[in-house]
Amino acid sequence: MSTAHTPGAHAPVKASTGRLAVAWALVGVPLAYGVYETLTRVVALFG
Repeated sequence: MSTAHTPGAHAPVKASTGRLAVAWALVGVPLAYGVYETLTRVVALFG
């Protein structure tokens, strides 16, 4: 029994490094800011 194989059918998808960095920045920057604000308010509340 032979299985048909098309070249490149399972090739990994290459993402642009710049796009990946921008996507992480769009998520990471607001997340980091929120964590920072939360921690500063916790310190002010309990400290």
